[in-house]
Amino acid sequence: MSDSAGNNGNINRNIAESSSESARSKWALYLKGMAMGLGDSVPGVSGGTIAIITNIYDKLVFSIKSVDLLACKLLFAGRFLDMWRHVNGTFLLILFLGVLSGLLISANTVLFLLANYYAPLMSFFIGLVLASCWLLKGEFNGKKWQNVFMLCLGALFAIGVGLLNPRSGEMTYLYVFFSGVIAISAMILPGLSGAFILLLLGVYEFILSALISFDWPYILVFVTGCVIGLLAFSRILAWLLLKHHQLSYGFITGMLLGSITSLWPWQRTISFYTDRSGEVHGLRTANILPQNYTELTGQEPMLAVAILSIVFGAVLVVLLHWVFNTRFQDKAD
Repeated sequence: MSDSAGNNGNINRNIAESSSESARSKWALYLKGMAMGLGDSVPGVSGGTIAIITNIYDKLVFSIKSVDLLACKLLFAGRFLDMWRHVNGTFLLILFLGVLSGLLISANTVLFLLANYYAPLMSFFIGLVLASCWLLKGEFNGKKWQNVFMLCLGALFAIGVGLLNPRSGEMTYLYVFFSGVIAISAMILPGLSGAFILLLLGVYEFILSALISFDWPYILVFVTGCVIGLLAFSRILAWLLLKHHQLSYGFITGMLLGSITSLWPWQRTISFYTDRSGEVHGLRTANILPQNYTELTGQEPMLAVAILSIVFGAVLVVLLHWVFNTRFQDKAD
């Protein structure tokens, strides 16, 4: 009798520990999603960058890719549980809720930091990027010239995108649709900002106005473009990660390094645009040295705080990497 009671106690204890671990892993995933939402709200930062930092990028890409014809067949056949498992629904739902929470928090937090502490905030993200690149070196062999070539190509690509001149075009439904396709594709690529791509395409202010005025035809066309772009581009990324893992991560690491030019803390606005309400906004900026920042902008460079922010960002990535990948392995399938 005592042996039976002891075995039952061990089983109950194992179930409780498993449930606790599952709850902690889901909570960790939610926090990762929140970090992605916060990152998406910052110019020059993408949710893909945060997904790389928190080590869920591959899983995210393959989960999005799993939304396919088989998932639709399972859904229409009434096999909801099978469909949910096929698309890794729990993972996507928890991550989405985290992203949504991050975007809501950013309305008061990140926007305040952007307006009042731009240099420290950008420095913090530079620290995140540098530490992430250091951790990603284990994903590819840096001694192979092919991987080094892809790293350089990724860096040049990210820098080149940042140097493009914004354009303005006629806002047809077709143009808005393809803008959504391109912007969402950039958003899941580390090192590229979807908001910046919309600025380059000349539709950023138009889409914001459409959202504010509830212009549903344009909103639906744009969202449709985003959905199709996400489903299509995730398949390309999944194939690249599966067939050319090291080359892909070499390119991704290069894009992260190249994104530092867009995250540079000391920038001077060199061109502006006026929205429909007559308010003037900065459009393009030029990077300047911190010692010239006060002279050219009239603002303090906050150099010491910026350096500390870089260190803090780097330390945070290393800490998150240890927490998320050692203590709280992501088991939310």
